[in-house]
Amino acid sequence: MSLELQITFDCADPDALAHFWADALGYVLQPPPDGFDSWDAALQAWGVPEEQWNSRSALLPADSSGPRLFFQRVPEGKASKNRLHLDVRAAPGLTGDERMAALGTEAERLVALGAEVAYRVEPDGGMEAGFITMHDPEGNEFCLD
Repeated sequence: MSLELQITFDCADPDALAHFWADALGYVLQPPPDGFDSWDAALQAWGVPEEQWNSRSALLPADSSGPRLFFQRVPEGKASKNRLHLDVRAAPGLTGDERMAALGTEAERLVALGAEVAYRVEPDGGMEAGFITMHDPEGNEFCLD
């Protein structure tokens, strides 16, 4: 049996959040089905009401080496801290000041895309290597690690 992983985001604006994460992770929007030059054309042909066209979106890894990301519109907003979050590995193999500088540079790039920095934890010379906790444009927590 072969299993694949998909990560699903509940959100208010699937298209906008999908574009943020595509830019953040180097993913690509899932292309429309064969026979259609755009998702709008497919949805129109299938008779989907236009007000539902932004009810979902999906991303694929550009190099086929990661999970599919799926974004689905839900009526309720985010109410509390995530029980599960993504760690974006932005400084693998780096330590100390070099690590935190790389994480800081990546945080700046993601802020320009619409994310916010929540807080920063510095390395402690022991178990803590240092990380930056952020929020995506809809407030979902993720860490630069």
